[in-house]
Amino acid sequence: MRAVDIHVHPMTREWFEGFGVFSDALGKLLHVEYEAKSEEEMANDFRRADCLAMMIAWDAGSATGDGVITNDWVAGLTGKFPDVFLPGWAVIDPWKGKEALAELERAITTLGLKGAKFQPPVQAFYPNDRRFYPIWDLCQSLGAPVLIHTGVTALGTGIPGGRGVHLKYGRPIPAIDDIAADFPNLTIIAAHPGWPWHEELIAVVVHKDNVFFEVSGWRPRFIPEPMKKQINNRLQDKVMFGSDYPGWTPEQCLDELEQEGFRPAVLEKMFVKNAIRVLGLDESALGVPAGR
Repeated sequence: MRAVDIHVHPMTREWFEGFGVFSDALGKLLHVEYEAKSEEEMANDFRRADCLAMMIAWDAGSATGDGVITNDWVAGLTGKFPDVFLPGWAVIDPWKGKEALAELERAITTLGLKGAKFQPPVQAFYPNDRRFYPIWDLCQSLGAPVLIHTGVTALGTGIPGGRGVHLKYGRPIPAIDDIAADFPNLTIIAAHPGWPWHEELIAVVVHKDNVFFEVSGWRPRFIPEPMKKQINNRLQDKVMFGSDYPGWTPEQCLDELEQEGFRPAVLEKMFVKNAIRVLGLDESALGVPAGR
């Protein structure tokens, strides 16, 4: 196994139909012509890359009115393709209150998903707004990690007004810092390098023992230099790999990361070892040699 990819999105027909405006703009931004794939075709993409993948559901209905990728569908991938898809990330609409909490608990305890993913700019909420603290309290009590988008988002880029997406919700301080301080037993993974607030994110990751981050969403050569320097040094135990598939293939990202001057031991941690440790993955089930 080359890597654990902790940040993967679907390429199904339902995704393209549910997010037409966003997906069309995303393709133009990344100069990619997306075509819908079957579940088997997506699984084969990760088999070729020798990667295990964690798929992400989707629900931002209150803010955008767009479609939903259900938690049941994400959980079903693990049952159909256990050699490729690890238990993935549940998503709830944070504005749905008790209904959202019930769905989140079901997704973790009944469906067996690993944790929950949030996209504050598109879901239009501040994670440190105390109205949403019951979410973090529930995840902490369940021992479920959370993956929270930070920094700019490609969704809405190139659309007039960004299609109403406000980047302010993706700033790490105070949002990530506050919930990390107030829920010290909650494992928080910041999605993406957090640009243009990447130095804020570095500060939070250094200061808060329960905060980690992953490098998805950016071609490796464009990851901010201060973050690359820290990854090669004091953040080497805090960083994980994500491709943001289908934006890029995992092979593209892995190959380019290997060309960015990171030390081999750091790459091993980023690609595999940190995900195993932080997410509590079973090394024997992943086929990782003992003592690696």
